[in-house]
Amino acid sequence: MVQVRVLGIALDAAGQHVVLLNPVLEHSDAHRVLPIWIGPQEATSILVAIEGQEVPRPLSHDLMKTLLDTLGAQVERVEVTRIDEGTFYAEITLLTPNGRRTVDARPSDAIALAVRTAAEIWVADDVLNDAGIPAEFADPRPDEEKLEEFKEFLEDVDPEDFRG
Repeated sequence: MVQVRVLGIALDAAGQHVVLLNPVLEHSDAHRVLPIWIGPQEATSILVAIEGQEVPRPLSHDLMKTLLDTLGAQVERVEVTRIDEGTFYAEITLLTPNGRRTVDARPSDAIALAVRTAAEIWVADDVLNDAGIPAEFADPRPDEEKLEEFKEFLEDVDPEDFRG
């Protein structure tokens, strides 16, 4: 497993939202970034949490956090565990008054919850190796040439390319 952080949210050439996960520490896979295609609501939810914005009413992931807090549970960690036929799978590990529990989740929901709770996000080595892209395509401060190269990459990429 490789610990990652949310590098940002991007749009691909088709206007689909992509969350970019980047390894936290220098690691053999630090040169890779993991793109995961997500829905627009999940993208908004992740961005709201990253930017620390206030919303007039709780979003679904705010509600999840409130429910966990109310029940005395906390998110220990989130893991993107595998990719199967182009679909990513994740798990949320909770620490509850009744012990540790693991819950199946979509990566987008797990990441949105992790960002709200400051939980660690981890990606299985095989997932990063199979679906990761070169980090230079997702440099957070790219120069114009790198930006164009990344745009070209996104134009040509198809989520089907990441089938496990």
